[in-house]
Amino acid sequence: MTNRLLESLTQPQIDAVTHVDGPLLVLAGPGSGKTRVITHRIAHLLEQGVPSHQIVALTFTNKSADEMRQRLDRLVPQQSVWLGTFHRFCARLLRQYPEYAGLASNYSIYDTRDSMQLLKRTIEEADIDTAHYTPEKISKEISHAKNNMVTAERYKRRLGDDVGSIVERIYPLYEKALLKSNAVDFDDLLMHACRILVENEELRSSLDERFKYLLVDEYQDTNFVQYLMVRALSRDYPNLGVTGDPDQSIYGWRGASLKNILDFEKDFPQVKVVRLEQNYRSTPNILSVADALITNNKKRKKKELFTENQPGDPVKLTSYFNHKEEAGAIAQRIAAQIAQGKRRARDFAVFYRINALSRTYEDALRNQGVPYMIVSGVEFYHRKEIKDVLAYTLLMNNPSDDVALERVINTPKRSIGKATIMKLRLHALKHGLTMLEAAREAGMIESLSNRSALAVAKFVTLFDKMGIRINDPVEQILGVIINEAGFRKQFEDSTDTEDQTRLENIEELLSSAREFDMDHPHDGTLEQYLENKALVNETDDFDGDLDRVTLMTLHAAKGLEFPVVHIVAVEQGLLPHERSREKPEQLEEERRLFFVGITRAEEDLYISTAQYRDFRGRRHMTVPSPFLMELPRDEMEIHEAHVPVAQDSFFQPEPEFEIDQFDSTGETTTTQQTSPFESSSHVMTAADMLGADSSSASQEPVSPNAFKQGQIVTHEEYGLGKIIALSGENTKRTAVVQFFMGAGEKKFRLAHSNLRPVASSK
Repeated sequence: MTNRLLESLTQPQIDAVTHVDGPLLVLAGPGSGKTRVITHRIAHLLEQGVPSHQIVALTFTNKSADEMRQRLDRLVPQQSVWLGTFHRFCARLLRQYPEYAGLASNYSIYDTRDSMQLLKRTIEEADIDTAHYTPEKISKEISHAKNNMVTAERYKRRLGDDVGSIVERIYPLYEKALLKSNAVDFDDLLMHACRILVENEELRSSLDERFKYLLVDEYQDTNFVQYLMVRALSRDYPNLGVTGDPDQSIYGWRGASLKNILDFEKDFPQVKVVRLEQNYRSTPNILSVADALITNNKKRKKKELFTENQPGDPVKLTSYFNHKEEAGAIAQRIAAQIAQGKRRARDFAVFYRINALSRTYEDALRNQGVPYMIVSGVEFYHRKEIKDVLAYTLLMNNPSDDVALERVINTPKRSIGKATIMKLRLHALKHGLTMLEAAREAGMIESLSNRSALAVAKFVTLFDKMGIRINDPVEQILGVIINEAGFRKQFEDSTDTEDQTRLENIEELLSSAREFDMDHPHDGTLEQYLENKALVNETDDFDGDLDRVTLMTLHAAKGLEFPVVHIVAVEQGLLPHERSREKPEQLEEERRLFFVGITRAEEDLYISTAQYRDFRGRRHMTVPSPFLMELPRDEMEIHEAHVPVAQDSFFQPEPEFEIDQFDSTGETTTTQQTSPFESSSHVMTAADMLGADSSSASQEPVSPNAFKQGQIVTHEEYGLGKIIALSGENTKRTAVVQFFMGAGEKKFRLAHSNLRPVASSK
């Protein structure tokens, strides 16, 4: 079998696959076949006699885990290697050892919205004044603490940290409320599992021996808690094999630490390092652009990416006049290639930095009659009607789940108002009960009217009637809830067209339950189904077989590939994001994010900007991303697709036009000498964009003292730029200007320059 495993692999891949004992670091460039290496290595370990139950492979998305499982099943059918995400592995540990975390095995997993609801209720019950800090900010601080293994008991605010002083009071109360509801949030899954390993040496040692071979994919995305877990499971048997690429570390905002992979060789001095540098996905032209970009990062491990693929077409960089023109041109190009039979809709992807940008591209594709899909797998399970139905199952599985009880007790409406729920909550607090237990005592609560107590009692009777079905197949359980609780009748009797859509959604939920039952004919449980739904990833609903154009964020695109990729809105403030402006480490992460987007493309890559963009309800003049200056423009096709302002009056600058701070306060232009954009029709000047007479630049001298730090200026030769440094006074006053379109930094003695401030048009 060994020959069959190795015959199609390169020598570096063989080196990684045949490694058995001891630590292994596989530095895998994009498109270098790392999934193939991981699955073949597992197969090789099994062939070498390693029992399947001693192998654990961890990754970050259900999609990549499923792909690995399918490939492994083809190599070694009917093996029982545990392969899944970190969160699923931790959920499994907590089901087996819940008592170490103060839980029961039927605990609930709260999504971000449910945990936020519980946090808000905790703040309200504690009567803590949070007027200056939103629950979202408090939640973010608690999440940051958990990702750094700081428990509620150990949390201490930093000196002068006002939000920390609030978190110091709320965090322990929030954790207590979670435990009372026998529930965990996403961060708890990791933290509780890690505490089990760190604080219980005997159990840690037994698990280390049980899981002797640990494989971790996308190691650059691990946070501190995951790092501690991996180290704890590799202490006695350091057979830890990690695969990753520092150049694709893009989750620092949620706690991922690039240090984990950069310091792997320090953590394991005896490590074997294998570099996978041959790319099987992209053309040399695309790789050249990607490599030119990423070499500007300092925190990385150098790799020499290469490919034997055909050169392909040059990467195209286009500046459009506005975002509608950008979206329209992209949609027209896609529609034309589909109509000509050159491509299918599923061959195309459009990537953007933030979800808020998607609408324009949706509209443009819809106008061209091109089918598309927006990838965000969690959205289906966040729909109200879906969460309402699933809340009944959560309460069935975990009667201590107070968040689920409050969601279902009056859904659909059964005359149980907020005042009644509050009285139940107070009764539960006073007597140390769960909300469901309090509901069972409704008739004994003096503050409740007879009518309210009767309504609550009817709910309890209904719930108990449905609850006896808990061991039925999941589809039957959901069917009983939808019918008995009244969801189907509510939607079928409604004249609201939206309710018909909601009915279709709950039918789709039944379909998902049916699939689960078919996949688990003997061992499927409601608890397992709920865990699967709780741990849905944002790309889980991506189906590459659907013939639709894919719209998604750059973060969601990681791990995917498409023949044709469009990366849009590559502009300062968007890519890189405005938050990264003053933080070099975040700027490097934004560059890595752009690199990830570029390397998703197999054959054709289009990068675009717009000189005007509607964003956050306002119209902005944009500044091209500084990343564009780092690309090998001599090797690319660069265009400026310009529509004169007169032909599109909707996008003429408004009177008293303001340039907002998010985009580094600027506007773009091109000149014949310095522009990276080659115009096919008209070369725009600063005067064109301002709607001004081009001769006005030489009319009146400007006092050197009129210039200010950060001001946008225009120059006859270099176009638009931003003053980044000033010194001196009067005739000796000098300025350093960063020009936007390729001229770089220039220094001027202002009294003798032809720089002019860019002013609002009147």
